[in-house]
Amino acid sequence: MTNVLTERHDRTFVVTINRSDVRNCVDGETAQGLFEAVDAFRGDDTLDVLVLTGAGDVSFCAGADLKNIGTLATRPGRTETGYMGISLITDVGKPTIAAVNGYCVAGGLELACWCDFRIAGANAQFGVLNRRWGVPLIDGGTQRLPRIVGLGNALYLIETGAQLNAEQALRFGLVQEVVPEGQALTRALEIASTLSTYPQVAMRNDRQAAFEGIALPFDEGLALEARIHHDSLTPEGPDVNERLAKFAAGDRPKPISPPN
Repeated sequence: MTNVLTERHDRTFVVTINRSDVRNCVDGETAQGLFEAVDAFRGDDTLDVLVLTGAGDVSFCAGADLKNIGTLATRPGRTETGYMGISLITDVGKPTIAAVNGYCVAGGLELACWCDFRIAGANAQFGVLNRRWGVPLIDGGTQRLPRIVGLGNALYLIETGAQLNAEQALRFGLVQEVVPEGQALTRALEIASTLSTYPQVAMRNDRQAAFEGIALPFDEGLALEARIHHDSLTPEGPDVNERLAKFAAGDRPKPISPPN
């Protein structure tokens, strides 16, 4: 059995943690598979969006495989890419979406937070449940959670080990959409398909400016934005001009709308 499955949907790359018998927890082999999938995605110009999900309907990822924890620490490349395979990778350069079904806890929550945003099925559950076992967050959780949900909410989750359902996670800002059970991947693919229709340079540069600027003083962030976008319009000049001409003519694609 392959622990990590990959599949192309036009210009979207779906990466599936395929260990449903153990709630898609991650051992060394799985971490290596995640790294190889993400590395392939970032180097492939024919792919625009990565969607990360878990096999089955019980769990997105229940974290590290605590029964085989040693395989994570001894995996070659762990110090460069992180215990879970991808947590230290920050140069993907393209949108990433987590499609969350069922349990998304401990290191699995850290994997979901590695993605740009999260689409949750109604059965999704989130939490730093590793708090009960004394296992720390060492795959970016202490850094990404505060940036996503704010410091107070992050510390509440980190210190208490509280478990959130999908609607609670939506209120926290941890997920951006909640969809019916079993529909998270379908919705993520719909969004990914739309993202592929946009001019890519401006979107990817906006993404870079947001990621790199969030920790800067405001004036430095503005300067960074200007610097990153110095050439944004030049490579896609004809495409942008064509889009603006369509806008002026009343040809305006409908924007993405979150579910009610």
